[in-house]
Parts: sequence; C-alpha cells; structure tokens
Amino acid sequence: MNNDVLANNLRQHVYHLAQDIGERNVHYPQRLQASEDYIRSVWQQQGYAVRTQDYAVDGIRCANLEVSRHGTLYADAIVLLGAHYDTVRGSPGANDNGSGVAVLLELARAFRADHPGHTLRLVAFVNEEMPFFYTARQGSRVYASAARRRGDDIRLMLSLETMGYYRDEPGTQRYPPLFRFFYPDRGDFIAFVSNFRSRRTMRRLTRAFRTVSDFPLQQVATFAFVPGVAWSDHLPFWREGYRAIMVTDTAFYRYPFYHSAEDSAEKLDYARLAQVTQALYRALSNMSMRPI
Repeated sequence: MNNDVLANNLRQHVYHLAQDIGERNVHYPQRLQASEDYIRSVWQQQGYAVRTQDYAVDGIRCANLEVSRHGTLYADAIVLLGAHYDTVRGSPGANDNGSGVAVLLELARAFRADHPGHTLRLVAFVNEEMPFFYTARQGSRVYASAARRRGDDIRLMLSLETMGYYRDEPGTQRYPPLFRFFYPDRGDFIAFVSNFRSRRTMRRLTRAFRTVSDFPLQQVATFAFVPGVAWSDHLPFWREGYRAIMVTDTAFYRYPFYHSAEDSAEKLDYARLAQVTQALYRALSNMSMRPI
C-alpha cells in the first residue's frame, strides 16, 4: 500500500462519515442507514460478499456487517477485526469512531489481495455507544454471543477504536492513576490494550508490529475496571472467553474533542493513521502464517 494513497483513502472515509453523514445513531435512523450503506458499498466495490446480522432496537432496524477472507493454512481459526460505526449523541464522530472504521475498510482492501493463513473476518459493529454499551443491545455483544453459540474458533479479536490523533509535544498524553510513571507523556504512539488472558497474544502482535514498523507503540495488559480499558467492542469478546485487544490512540486520555461536537474530520493525522494501518496489515499478515 502506498502511504500517500492510503492516507487519502482514510481521509475520504472519515470525511464522508463525519462530515457528509455526521452524527449517526438510532436517534437518526436515516444517518445510521447511510453509514451502513456506505460501508457495504465500499466492501462490495472491493469485491467482498457482505453478510448482515440484523436486529431491532425499539422498532429501528440495526445491523452488524461482516466480510471475510478464507484462511489458506488454518481455515477454521479466525482473526476478527472490528470497529463500530455509530456515534455518541451530539458528535460527528470523526475520531470516535470514523478513524477505526476507515482503518477497517482499508485493511479489508489490503487483505483482499492477500492470502492470510488464518480466516480473517472484518466486522462493522452498530450500537457501541451509550445507551447500548454494557447491554445486550450493543452490536458487538449481539455478534460475540452468536459467535460463541456457533462455536466460532476466534483466536484473536482486534477492536479498532479512536485511532487518528497524535501529538509530539510533552504533556499531551494523560493516563489513569500511576500509569504515568511507566509510559511517555507525548501522545505520539498507538496503544495495544488487553486483559490478562489476552496478554500473550498481544505480545506476539506487538513483536510482529515492531518487526515491520518503527511507529511508536505502547502496550498494556491490565484490569478491565481501569477507566477506558474495557470501553469498546472488545469487552463482549472478553465476556465470551475470547482473546481480544483494543488498538487505540487512547481516546479521552489524549484527544481533547472526545465525545463532543468538535470531533471533526480535519483534526486527525491521516499520514500517521496510514502508517499505523500499514503496520497492522503487515503484522497481521505475517502473524497469521503461524498458529495463533
């Protein structure tokens, strides 16, 4: 992937979601549908058959969207990449989570021309934001519960969450209590966040990422009760016993426009988001050629 082309693609996705569509949730069903239609059309243009998991919320149709690449070596073992496409009320959601959706779409494009060893699933989740988070109506919880009932062998789930904001100045990165003693004060890195059960797999992914890129990366395996650690679509997979990791710019610990009307598309760093996307693709491609 050419980094300039990739950065432009990521920019186009975020601008369409955040600027052309804007706030997208069940309070604006037509905008939620427009977001679903956009994701579906991009994947179809890439050559994928898109599967839909429909369910209703207060009479409003909601949908998780899924595409996949069949594994060449470990076809029954699944690596799942997911990002939510809804927004919190009152926000256009450029970084949260237009950035994650944009990365998901471009990883799908890259893997379309690849032959991963594990079966790769890419899922766009609905209804991650409140009032659905922590409830049975959260899109990723609907999906994870169904996956467990089917007996899906998901070896790793990556939640792509709020990934596009980077700063080089000292003092631009905050943390939960005590973390600041162990991590840098510049918000120039991407973070991998896991629970303890997922720690070994996270370390493998970290090594694979650092092998293919010098982009700054920090990792932590910690308790789910630490504020922010469980606040995305990886949590339902933890609850179902799957290994899952959040990939994030740390959201409200760095991004001053988190969950606000100011979370707009021009604030993101698309060149650095492209670097992260490139590195994730290469790391996952390499990692998938051995058992996970």
